[in-house]
Order: sequence, then C-alpha cells, then structure tokens
Amino acid sequence: MVVETPGRMSLWEFDLPRLGPEDGLLKVEMAGVCGSDPGIFRGKATRGPRHYPLIMGHEVVGHIEEIGGAAAKRHGVKVGDRVIIEYAFGCGECYPCITGNYGQCESFLTYGSMISCKEPPHLWGAYGEYVYIAPRAMVHKVSKMLPPEAAVLICAVLGNAIRWLRMVGGVSIGHTVVIEGPGQQGLAGVIVARESGAQNIITTGLTRDRRRFDLAREFGATHCIDVEKEDPVEVVREVTAGRMADVVMDVSGHPEGAIKALDLVGSRGTVIFPGLYGGEREIPLVVDKVVFKEVRVQGVYSHDVRSVIPAIALAESRKYPIEKMVTHRFPLEEAERAVRLVGGEIEGQEAIKVVIVP
Repeated sequence: MVVETPGRMSLWEFDLPRLGPEDGLLKVEMAGVCGSDPGIFRGKATRGPRHYPLIMGHEVVGHIEEIGGAAAKRHGVKVGDRVIIEYAFGCGECYPCITGNYGQCESFLTYGSMISCKEPPHLWGAYGEYVYIAPRAMVHKVSKMLPPEAAVLICAVLGNAIRWLRMVGGVSIGHTVVIEGPGQQGLAGVIVARESGAQNIITTGLTRDRRRFDLAREFGATHCIDVEKEDPVEVVREVTAGRMADVVMDVSGHPEGAIKALDLVGSRGTVIFPGLYGGEREIPLVVDKVVFKEVRVQGVYSHDVRSVIPAIALAESRKYPIEKMVTHRFPLEEAERAVRLVGGEIEGQEAIKVVIVP
C-alpha cells in the first residue's frame, strides 16, 4: 500500500529487487501501525521532507525470503529465519552514524517514513508483502514461538521504552516513575519501569482509558490516575510524601502533558519527552521550574541496537503478555483505514495497538 500523495493511499505492485551478496528480502508476517504513521500519511514533516510516493511501516516481523552470503554471515541468519528489522540503519558516513547514533542519520535513512518507493529496490516500508533488507539494515533473529503480535512490538515499542526510560532516563531501584499516557508506549514504559526496579509506577490517563489502565496494572503499574477525576500532582505528592517523581515520561501526545510534567517531577529529577506535539507548535513551559528544581529535560526519538537486544530478551522471556496491547488487525488492502483509526478519525473504536497482516 503506497502513499501516493499526502492523504491518499492505494495498492501498487513492484518487481522484486535483484539481490547481491550484501542485501536480502523479508517476507512480511505482520506490520505495526505506529502513532507517527498518521502524520506521515498526512504529509507532516518532522525531520525533513517526505519523498512521495512512499511505503509506510517501520514496525515489522517476518521471515528471510532471500539473503546474500555476506549479509547472512553479518546478521547470523539464513533463509526461513524469523527476524525483526530496526527502524533506522543510517548511511554509515555522517557524524551521527560514525559515532554510533544512526537513528539521527543526516540522510534520514530509515524504513517506512523517508525513502521513496519510486526507484528500485522500491520496498522501503512494511505495508506490503515484502521488505528490502538494505546492506546496513539492523536485522535481529527472534523466536518462532513468540506470537507475531508480541514480536512486532519488540523494536519500536519495547525497544523504545528501554532506551527512553532505562538507558536515557536512568530509572533504577526504588524510583518513582510517572508515565503520562497509557497508550502502547506508556504501557511498554510500565514494563520497563518495573523491570528496572521502580518502587512506584504511576500512569495517568482519561476516563475512557479504563481498558488501558487494566493492562497497565497487569504490567506492573502501582497507581493509575484518571486526570478528569483527580489532580495527578496531588496524587503523586501523596504517594511520594512530597518528594514527587524521579522520572516523568510524557507520551500523552498532548501539550498539557508536557506542561504538567514539570510539576510532577521532583528535585533533580528527569523529564523524558519522546512524544510529538504537532510539528512547529510551541508549548509554554515554565523554565523557572526546571531551574529551581535542577531538572534534566531530555528529548528521545527512537530505539537502537543497544535497546533492541534487551527488548528481544524481555519479549522472549514471556514475563509479560505484551501481545494483549494489540486490539485491531487489518488486511493489507485496508491499511489506510488502519492508519485513520490510529489517527483518531474513526469514531466509536478505541485502539491501543493496530497491526496489518498482509
């Protein structure tokens, strides 16, 4: 399914790419619809211009259909192996890439968002039957025993949360963690906070998030706050005896969440901002609160190999039924409807995680 121009998607057919020793081909088993996909569909540019036509989809699990000899050796895989592929792979030449931060590649070499499908090898997104495995792609073998709904969440959901909260946020034993927003990233954050040893894991949401709150409790949340009925600042103050949170992560997707984060965090705490709030939209933050509390405010964007490897181990441990996050499944031909659902355009359906099964 190709986004021909912003807001319009249709089914295209391509010849399979000719492969050499350094690349390969993935047969897609399942693709996840990321919360950022509606923005890509609508033409929002966050890091650079979108090059349409393009194939969306950067959350993928599948099986190796074909693989070059050098690529097979590098990734430790063979035809038939079940694998996941990271969102970013990078050019390998710019400063972010050579310093190991390929997620910030200056050429924006990523799956499902920035590379047009106009020219061969075409297959740069997971909304299709096949995905091209680029020479620099980050490929990881995963267990065939995992439900596909769990495997598809490893990189860009569980891997994100590990990097954001554990690696960048520094969540550790005894901490109080507040997660604003009980969506897929918030729920994964609950799991990571629990695995990291947090004592209090507090998630906030709306009255309609009852189903999400139930899942948050199952994953390890100690408190769930309906912000339409309770003041989250007062609840956190009571839970922590006035110390407030060591780490706050806002994945609410709403500017009010970013503003509230500075009230929820305690002295010398950390605020993590992974969410996107609408491009160039300005949010009025009271910076004096950052100064007086000596708060660290940290933006985070995606996952990398350092967070994906532990995410695989955590998913394969089966300690948490992360597949329960998947609430909606669509065939490939209905990919546009899946994206519109995630974007909040379809009334009467409350989705946590939406996937596409080609």
